[in-house]
Amino acid sequence: MRVLITGAAGFIGRQLLDQLAVQHPDWSLIASDIRPLNRAGLPSNVEPVQLDMGQPLAVQQCVAHWQPQAIVHLASVVTPPPGMSAAQLHAIDVGGTRALVEAAARAGVEQLIVTSSGAAYGYHAENAEWLDEQQPLRGHPHFAYAKHKREVEELLSAARQQHPQLGQLILRPGTVLGKRVDNQITDMFKKPRVLGIRGRDSRFVFIWDQDVVSIIIRGLERRACGIYNLAGDGALSLREIAGILGKPYLPLPAGLIRGLLAVLKPLRLSQYGPEQVDFLRYRPVLANQRLKQEFGYTPRYSSREAFIAFLDAQGMQHA
Repeated sequence: MRVLITGAAGFIGRQLLDQLAVQHPDWSLIASDIRPLNRAGLPSNVEPVQLDMGQPLAVQQCVAHWQPQAIVHLASVVTPPPGMSAAQLHAIDVGGTRALVEAAARAGVEQLIVTSSGAAYGYHAENAEWLDEQQPLRGHPHFAYAKHKREVEELLSAARQQHPQLGQLILRPGTVLGKRVDNQITDMFKKPRVLGIRGRDSRFVFIWDQDVVSIIIRGLERRACGIYNLAGDGALSLREIAGILGKPYLPLPAGLIRGLLAVLKPLRLSQYGPEQVDFLRYRPVLANQRLKQEFGYTPRYSSREAFIAFLDAQGMQHA
């Protein structure tokens, strides 16, 4: 089988590439990313390709040239670099996915696996206590990542009607942790104290990076279709996280945090903006029953176990 992977140089992409190359040496793996992979040291069944998802014609030409049987679409901008405009960000996340879907349908691709996100449900007071895959996707008007994930899922939904021959496996991970993960969320846990929003539990669900990779590989092997939340069992509130870290928990009024971040972010004194208030206040807490019962995969770690495994890998003390 020939598999095209977008975002192959990313955190999940590189792990997926390494494992697929070993587990399926008879597969041809097209490793595409805007950051070119160094061919030196790559397995013989991996072909590195430089691809900018913000260029629809390049996306279409890539699919037409390689004619993959399956595509794993991981490419997405989680933290936009300085200077990237809203239009550029949208062109990559949404426009690139649209071009990929259209090209896949024309080329007769049999399966498309897309990593969406629990962020597609959005950060809203009306969120159910536990969100299953039937809950509405509302994104967030001031949080580009969540807004774009909702838009991507809307175009994928339309494609299921227009191109039923293109099987879709849509994965909605919670917060992904791993031995080497380092992002805005994990930075929160390294501060001297854990900040929270007064009056909200702010519960997190975690999924281990190797679980995400294993689920994608199983999906490819079984040509699986469907929509699945990816999360370990249970959830951790910010107060519980603070307790595990042995750090003070400081819940502050939402208005105070929003006002402070509105001042600090433009001055580059904080990496967080005022939109982070809803991100913390209204966490989407993902139910994983469908993943376990229908897809047949039980994550190796619960949310609590994944968090502790992350702390151990980072050399961080915990209770």
